[in-house]
Amino acid sequence: MNKTRLGKYKIGQVVRHRIYPFRGVIFDVDPVFSNTEEWYQAIPAEVRPSKDQPFYHLFAENSETEYIAYVSEQNLLPDESGEPIRHPQVAEVFERDESGDYRPRFSLLN
Repeated sequence: MNKTRLGKYKIGQVVRHRIYPFRGVIFDVDPVFSNTEEWYQAIPAEVRPSKDQPFYHLFAENSETEYIAYVSEQNLLPDESGEPIRHPQVAEVFERDESGDYRPRFSLLN
């Protein structure tokens, strides 16, 4: 029997990587690893995360650029800086409310 594990973080939450100097806003969550084996094997073995945990898609940024990141839950921490995310796609998906939180602009109907 498979146990579904709930993610620790939510869509719209701003997080930072626990090792590498980048942060971002979560726009999607996979309950377990759902990327290519090639991508997974490219991670150095000594820091390669387990596949059986949530993985998060981020509109990410570092001091030099913006990009999309795919990060395991074990490597994320809440970002409490209060600084906005400058990634250009954030405004397409989210709006920032008066408290600084990101809320989806539209609900997606299945």
